[in-house]
Amino acid sequence: MSQAARSERTTPRVALVTGASGGIGRGIALACAAASWRVWIAARRAQEGEAVAREVDSAGGAGRFVACDVADGDSVARAIAAVLARDGRLDALAHNATSALSPKPTSLRDVSLAEVQDHVAVSLRGAYSLARAAHAPLRDSRGAYLLLTSEAGFEGKARLPVYAAVKAAQRGFARALAREWGAHGIRVNCLAPLAASPALERAFALDPAMQTRVLGRLPLGALGDPLADVGAAARFLLSDDARYVTGHTLMADGGSCPVT
Repeated sequence: MSQAARSERTTPRVALVTGASGGIGRGIALACAAASWRVWIAARRAQEGEAVAREVDSAGGAGRFVACDVADGDSVARAIAAVLARDGRLDALAHNATSALSPKPTSLRDVSLAEVQDHVAVSLRGAYSLARAAHAPLRDSRGAYLLLTSEAGFEGKARLPVYAAVKAAQRGFARALAREWGAHGIRVNCLAPLAASPALERAFALDPAMQTRVLGRLPLGALGDPLADVGAAARFLLSDDARYVTGHTLMADGGSCPVT
Protein backbone atom coordinates (compact mmCIF):
# COMPACT_ATOMS: atom_id res chain seq x y z
CA MET A 1 0.00 0.00 0.00
CA SER A 2 1.42 3.39 -1.01
CA GLN A 3 1.68 6.36 1.33
CA ALA A 4 -1.06 8.08 -0.65
CA ALA A 5 -3.32 5.07 -0.26
CA ARG A 6 -2.69 4.95 3.45
CA SER A 7 -3.74 8.58 3.80
CA GLU A 8 -6.97 8.01 1.86
CA ARG A 9 -8.59 5.09 3.63
CA THR A 10 -12.17 4.63 2.49
CA THR A 11 -13.28 2.45 5.41
CA PRO A 12 -13.13 3.16 9.14
CA ARG A 13 -10.09 1.85 10.96
CA VAL A 14 -10.61 -1.25 13.06
CA ALA A 15 -8.88 -1.19 16.45
CA LEU A 16 -8.66 -3.58 19.38
CA VAL A 17 -7.80 -2.28 22.86
CA THR A 18 -7.02 -4.68 25.70
CA GLY A 19 -7.97 -3.85 29.26
CA ALA A 20 -10.45 -1.32 27.89
CA SER A 21 -13.30 -1.89 30.36
CA GLY A 22 -12.20 1.20 32.31
CA GLY A 23 -9.47 3.72 33.04
CA ILE A 24 -6.87 4.47 30.38
CA GLY A 25 -8.06 1.66 28.10
CA ARG A 26 -11.53 3.20 28.06
CA GLY A 27 -9.96 6.59 27.27
CA ILE A 28 -8.12 5.12 24.30
CA ALA A 29 -11.28 3.44 23.03
CA LEU A 30 -13.30 6.65 23.23
CA ALA A 31 -10.56 8.69 21.57
CA CYS A 32 -10.59 6.25 18.66
CA ALA A 33 -14.38 6.43 18.59
CA ALA A 34 -14.20 10.20 18.13
CA ALA A 35 -12.42 9.48 14.82
CA SER A 36 -15.28 7.14 13.80
CA TRP A 37 -13.21 3.98 14.22
CA ARG A 38 -14.61 0.52 14.88
CA VAL A 39 -13.29 -0.26 18.34
CA TRP A 40 -13.15 -3.68 19.96
CA ILE A 41 -13.14 -3.64 23.76
CA ALA A 42 -11.10 -6.69 24.77
CA ALA A 43 -11.48 -7.45 28.46
CA ARG A 44 -12.39 -10.15 30.95
CA ARG A 45 -15.33 -8.28 32.51
CA ALA A 46 -18.22 -8.50 30.06
CA GLN A 47 -20.62 -6.10 31.78
CA GLU A 48 -18.09 -3.28 32.00
CA GLY A 49 -16.69 -4.01 28.54
CA GLU A 50 -20.09 -3.94 26.89
CA ALA A 51 -20.85 -0.65 28.63
CA VAL A 52 -17.71 0.91 27.13
CA ALA A 53 -18.67 -0.49 23.72
CA ARG A 54 -21.97 1.39 24.01
CA GLU A 55 -20.04 4.54 24.92
CA VAL A 56 -17.98 4.06 21.76
CA ASP A 57 -21.23 4.00 19.75
CA SER A 58 -22.38 7.22 21.42
CA ALA A 59 -19.03 8.90 20.77
CA GLY A 60 -19.25 8.38 17.01
CA GLY A 61 -17.57 5.04 16.53
CA ALA A 62 -18.80 1.45 16.35
CA GLY A 63 -18.21 -0.43 19.59
CA ARG A 64 -17.79 -4.18 19.92
CA PHE A 65 -16.96 -6.24 22.99
CA VAL A 66 -14.90 -9.42 22.91
CA ALA A 67 -14.03 -11.50 25.94
CA CYS A 68 -10.26 -11.79 26.23
CA ASP A 69 -7.78 -12.84 28.90
CA VAL A 70 -4.42 -11.70 27.54
CA ALA A 71 -2.60 -14.13 29.84
CA ASP A 72 -4.20 -16.98 27.87
CA GLY A 73 -2.83 -17.37 24.35
CA ASP A 74 -5.89 -19.29 23.15
CA SER A 75 -8.17 -16.53 24.43
CA VAL A 76 -6.11 -13.94 22.55
CA ALA A 77 -6.28 -15.99 19.34
CA ARG A 78 -10.05 -16.29 19.66
CA ALA A 79 -10.40 -12.55 20.19
CA ILE A 80 -8.39 -11.69 17.08
CA ALA A 81 -10.36 -14.28 15.10
CA ALA A 82 -13.63 -12.65 16.24
CA VAL A 83 -12.42 -9.26 14.99
CA LEU A 84 -11.52 -10.68 11.60
CA ALA A 85 -14.74 -12.67 11.33
CA ARG A 86 -16.87 -9.58 11.82
CA ASP A 87 -14.84 -6.73 10.38
CA GLY A 88 -12.47 -8.55 8.04
CA ARG A 89 -9.40 -6.55 9.07
CA LEU A 90 -7.36 -5.19 11.96
CA ASP A 91 -5.61 -1.83 11.62
CA ALA A 92 -4.64 -0.96 15.17
CA LEU A 93 -3.88 -2.91 18.33
CA ALA A 94 -3.27 -1.35 21.76
CA HIS A 95 -2.13 -3.57 24.63
CA ASN A 96 -3.18 -1.69 27.75
CA ALA A 97 -4.06 -4.53 30.15
CA THR A 98 -1.90 -4.87 33.26
CA SER A 99 -1.82 -7.24 36.20
CA ALA A 100 -4.30 -6.46 38.96
CA LEU A 101 -1.24 -6.43 41.22
CA SER A 102 0.28 -3.45 39.39
CA PRO A 103 -0.71 -0.78 41.93
CA LYS A 104 0.33 -2.87 44.95
CA PRO A 105 3.45 -1.33 46.56
CA THR A 106 5.88 -3.85 48.03
CA SER A 107 9.57 -4.53 48.51
CA LEU A 108 11.18 -7.18 46.34
CA ARG A 109 11.73 -9.56 49.26
CA ASP A 110 7.97 -9.63 49.86
CA VAL A 111 7.04 -10.40 46.23
CA SER A 112 6.14 -14.04 45.66
CA LEU A 113 7.03 -15.94 42.51
CA ALA A 114 3.30 -16.26 41.79
CA GLU A 115 3.00 -12.48 41.78
CA VAL A 116 5.96 -12.16 39.42
CA GLN A 117 4.38 -14.71 37.12
CA ASP A 118 1.09 -12.77 37.09
CA HIS A 119 2.85 -9.56 36.02
CA VAL A 120 4.75 -11.44 33.31
CA ALA A 121 1.63 -13.26 32.12
CA VAL A 122 -0.36 -10.09 31.51
CA SER A 123 2.28 -7.58 30.40
CA LEU A 124 4.80 -9.76 28.57
CA ARG A 125 3.15 -13.05 27.65
CA GLY A 126 0.10 -11.00 26.67
CA ALA A 127 2.23 -8.77 24.45
CA TYR A 128 3.78 -11.85 22.85
CA SER A 129 0.44 -13.63 22.28
CA LEU A 130 -1.14 -10.50 20.81
CA ALA A 131 1.83 -9.99 18.49
CA ARG A 132 1.70 -13.57 17.27
CA ALA A 133 -2.05 -13.52 16.66
CA ALA A 134 -2.20 -10.04 15.13
CA HIS A 135 0.89 -10.10 12.92
CA ALA A 136 -0.82 -11.32 9.74
CA PRO A 137 -3.81 -8.93 9.82
CA LEU A 138 -1.59 -5.98 10.79
CA ARG A 139 0.74 -6.87 7.92
CA ASP A 140 -2.22 -6.94 5.53
CA SER A 141 -3.44 -3.52 6.68
CA ARG A 142 0.03 -2.02 7.24
CA GLY A 143 -1.22 -1.28 10.71
CA ALA A 144 0.15 -0.36 14.11
CA TYR A 145 0.81 -2.12 17.43
CA LEU A 146 0.99 0.00 20.58
CA LEU A 147 2.17 -1.14 24.01
CA LEU A 148 1.17 0.88 27.07
CA THR A 149 4.28 1.04 29.21
CA SER A 150 5.18 3.33 32.13
CA GLU A 151 7.72 5.81 33.40
CA ALA A 152 8.51 3.06 35.91
CA GLY A 153 10.15 1.22 33.04
CA PHE A 154 12.56 4.14 32.56
CA GLU A 155 13.53 5.16 36.06
CA GLY A 156 12.36 2.29 38.25
CA LYS A 157 10.09 2.48 41.29
CA ALA A 158 11.44 1.46 44.68
CA ARG A 159 8.22 -0.22 45.80
CA LEU A 160 7.07 -1.46 42.39
CA PRO A 161 10.06 -3.59 41.33
CA VAL A 162 8.28 -6.20 39.22
CA TYR A 163 5.95 -3.70 37.57
CA ALA A 164 8.98 -1.59 36.65
CA ALA A 165 10.73 -4.67 35.26
CA VAL A 166 7.92 -5.80 32.97
CA LYS A 167 7.29 -2.26 31.73
CA ALA A 168 10.97 -1.89 30.81
CA ALA A 169 10.83 -5.27 29.06
CA GLN A 170 7.83 -4.14 27.00
CA ARG A 171 9.93 -1.30 25.61
CA GLY A 172 12.67 -3.70 24.54
CA PHE A 173 10.12 -6.01 22.94
CA ALA A 174 8.54 -3.10 21.05
CA ARG A 175 11.87 -1.87 19.72
CA ALA A 176 12.76 -5.37 18.52
CA LEU A 177 9.39 -5.80 16.82
CA ALA A 178 9.68 -2.37 15.21
CA ARG A 179 12.88 -3.51 13.53
CA GLU A 180 11.55 -6.92 12.54
CA TRP A 181 8.14 -5.77 11.37
CA GLY A 182 9.17 -2.58 9.62
CA ALA A 183 9.76 -4.55 6.45
CA HIS A 184 6.14 -5.73 6.70
CA GLY A 185 4.79 -2.20 6.94
CA ILE A 186 3.81 -2.56 10.61
CA ARG A 187 4.70 0.17 13.10
CA VAL A 188 5.33 -0.70 16.77
CA ASN A 189 5.50 1.95 19.48
CA CYS A 190 5.04 2.45 23.22
CA LEU A 191 3.12 5.06 25.18
CA ALA A 192 4.04 5.87 28.78
CA PRO A 193 1.06 7.63 30.37
CA LEU A 194 0.34 9.23 33.72
CA ALA A 195 -3.37 9.81 34.14
CA ALA A 196 -6.14 9.57 36.66
CA SER A 197 -7.38 5.99 36.69
CA PRO A 198 -8.83 3.39 39.08
CA ALA A 199 -5.43 1.65 39.20
CA LEU A 200 -3.64 4.84 40.21
CA GLU A 201 -6.31 5.61 42.78
CA ARG A 202 -5.74 2.16 44.30
CA ALA A 203 -2.00 2.77 44.34
CA PHE A 204 -2.50 6.06 46.15
CA ALA A 205 -4.80 4.39 48.67
CA LEU A 206 -2.24 1.65 49.35
CA ASP A 207 0.65 4.10 49.62
CA PRO A 208 -0.64 7.59 50.58
CA ALA A 209 2.85 9.10 50.36
CA MET A 210 2.91 8.16 46.67
CA GLN A 211 0.27 10.74 45.84
CA THR A 212 2.36 13.52 47.33
CA ARG A 213 5.45 12.31 45.46
CA VAL A 214 3.66 11.97 42.13
CA LEU A 215 1.81 15.27 42.19
CA GLY A 216 4.83 17.10 43.59
CA ARG A 217 7.00 16.35 40.55
CA LEU A 218 4.50 17.21 37.81
CA PRO A 219 5.56 20.35 35.87
CA LEU A 220 2.05 20.65 34.44
CA GLY A 221 0.61 20.38 37.92
CA ALA A 222 -2.11 17.79 37.42
CA LEU A 223 -2.71 14.19 36.39
CA GLY A 224 -3.65 13.62 32.78
CA ASP A 225 -7.11 12.79 31.51
CA PRO A 226 -7.45 9.22 30.15
CA LEU A 227 -9.40 10.40 27.11
CA ALA A 228 -8.23 13.91 26.25
CA ASP A 229 -4.56 13.48 27.14
CA VAL A 230 -3.66 9.79 26.90
CA GLY A 231 -6.36 8.60 24.50
CA ALA A 232 -5.54 11.29 21.96
CA ALA A 233 -1.83 10.43 22.10
CA ALA A 234 -2.58 6.73 21.64
CA ARG A 235 -4.86 7.42 18.69
CA PHE A 236 -2.09 9.46 17.05
CA LEU A 237 0.40 6.59 17.35
CA LEU A 238 -2.17 4.12 16.01
CA SER A 239 -3.19 6.33 13.10
CA ASP A 240 -1.67 7.15 9.75
CA ASP A 241 -0.69 10.55 11.16
CA ALA A 242 2.20 8.66 12.80
CA ARG A 243 2.98 6.56 9.74
CA TYR A 244 6.72 7.36 9.95
CA VAL A 245 7.02 6.78 13.70
CA THR A 246 8.14 3.36 14.93
CA GLY A 247 10.29 1.97 17.73
CA HIS A 248 9.47 5.04 19.81
CA THR A 249 8.17 5.58 23.36
CA LEU A 250 6.02 8.67 23.73
CA MET A 251 5.79 10.10 27.25
CA ALA A 252 2.27 11.39 28.00
CA ASP A 253 3.03 12.06 31.65
CA GLY A 254 2.88 15.82 32.11
CA GLY A 255 6.66 15.98 32.28
CA SER A 256 6.84 13.74 35.35
CA CYS A 257 9.64 11.45 34.22
CA PRO A 258 13.05 13.14 33.86
CA VAL A 259 14.44 10.19 31.88
CA THR A 260 13.69 9.74 28.16
